[in-house]
Amino acid sequence: MTAAPRRPAVLVALLAVLLVVVSACSSGDTTEPAATSSSAAETTPTELPVEAVEWTDCTADIAPIIAGRPGSDRALTFGCGQIEVPLSYDDPTGPTLSLFAVRAVSATQADRIGSLVVNPGGPGLSATDAAVQSALTLPDGVLGRFDVVGVDPRGVGLSQPVECIPADTKDQLTAADPRPTSADQLDTAFALADDVAEGCVDQYGAGLGAFSTVDSARDLDRVRQAVGDTQLTYLGYSYGTTLGSTYAELFPQNVRALVLDGAVDPDADRQEAAEAQAQGFEAAFDAFAANCTSLVGGCPVGADPRTFVGDLLTQSATTPIPSSRAGETRQATPGLVLAAVRSALYNPAAWPQLAQSLASAQAGDSAGVLTLADTFTGRADDGTYTNTIDANITISCSDTEESYSQSDVRALVAAWGTQYPLFGADAALSLYTCTPWDAPRTPLPERTAEGAAPILVIGTQGDPVTPLPGAVDMAADLESGVLLTWQGSGHTAYPKNQCVVDTVDAYLVDGTAPAADVTCPA
Repeated sequence: MTAAPRRPAVLVALLAVLLVVVSACSSGDTTEPAATSSSAAETTPTELPVEAVEWTDCTADIAPIIAGRPGSDRALTFGCGQIEVPLSYDDPTGPTLSLFAVRAVSATQADRIGSLVVNPGGPGLSATDAAVQSALTLPDGVLGRFDVVGVDPRGVGLSQPVECIPADTKDQLTAADPRPTSADQLDTAFALADDVAEGCVDQYGAGLGAFSTVDSARDLDRVRQAVGDTQLTYLGYSYGTTLGSTYAELFPQNVRALVLDGAVDPDADRQEAAEAQAQGFEAAFDAFAANCTSLVGGCPVGADPRTFVGDLLTQSATTPIPSSRAGETRQATPGLVLAAVRSALYNPAAWPQLAQSLASAQAGDSAGVLTLADTFTGRADDGTYTNTIDANITISCSDTEESYSQSDVRALVAAWGTQYPLFGADAALSLYTCTPWDAPRTPLPERTAEGAAPILVIGTQGDPVTPLPGAVDMAADLESGVLLTWQGSGHTAYPKNQCVVDTVDAYLVDGTAPAADVTCPA
């Protein structure tokens, strides 16, 4: 499988509540995708009438979920609605998909500009979650001028989600040893990837091809029309930068302002991207280790955190570590330990939690490790999962025609396992995920967005997930791209730093990008 995306600042319980809301709003159509694929070369799909969203007030459903969270004292109204899109843009009058949307409006809003459409990335993360969280955290200057709108992309969250990987298989995927050293271990990993692909194809067939970024970008233009905006104002994180830049390529004339934060490198192939991420996580772990060992009270995992984690991986492979969490039957394996590490490296604020969790696991209690790992994978306490992993694999494989053989991957596992000791082998294994994927593909287009308004691209110097060179490449590729570099750590930058906030806010509100590239200190 590909590296599972973390849900930063996610409201995990929100999906359960919104499922009730959507049942009151939805037409009830659960049509499964038919065989379809849209060509990325067709940049202007047939124009279709788009109905305005009929928002149903769902404030009462969301309020209990956000109660007590930072920003929950803001006077906000939430609306929920549906947006219909063609299942296939090659057949625009045929079957449709229903996309679920959430809108947040501040009571202090004045001089409204329009809607700010947000996407948190993944692929596979819920944009409705992101809209709610953004309403709690966005600066007042932006929240006071825009409705905040999140629409789960096709196949994600509440937008007729792709669900083809059983929970027990997801447990196997996350528990599997991320550093296989034997041929048998690799055979097992390949067989599990084959089973995932076979199960999804058996369930959806060629319809898996409907869940591509190109089609989601076309959906995004229908979202723009449905919320009544002449041009799109958009805030995308991580994979959301891929979606946003694809939109700009297909609809450059409809761009008002696009913020692409934590940019995914548009020039890197899958092998280059996987290696860059392995390198980025190794550097992020070193930053965590340096921070931990500099603490006045001492680092909970000792003077050499890297050796400590290596020993813990060996320990958990030999004797999986039980948990004190009530009702928990799982024991922490190397895969779950490394998932916990990866989860915390997204955000330096989680580093103290990681250090304590690792120390507790070494002492025989994996409760903290499992909590961090479950945040990363979208697993709930009852053993169920969101469809993040299903959607992540489906969309990622729909977007590429690249294929890596088992022999290719075996060689890379050996090489990267040495070069990037914690994260290299796992990154190499991820390259096999789409090889057995027997469904139509719609590769991402080159993205220059010729003729688009200025687009603000953000990269963070210490971002382990989307390393800074990706943002540099994206800003250079986009004809109107402007680069903002934050010299901080963690995944994505806005609104974590005041310099970044000032630059982004001015751009979103005024629509005017900086005249030249900007660097913000940590």
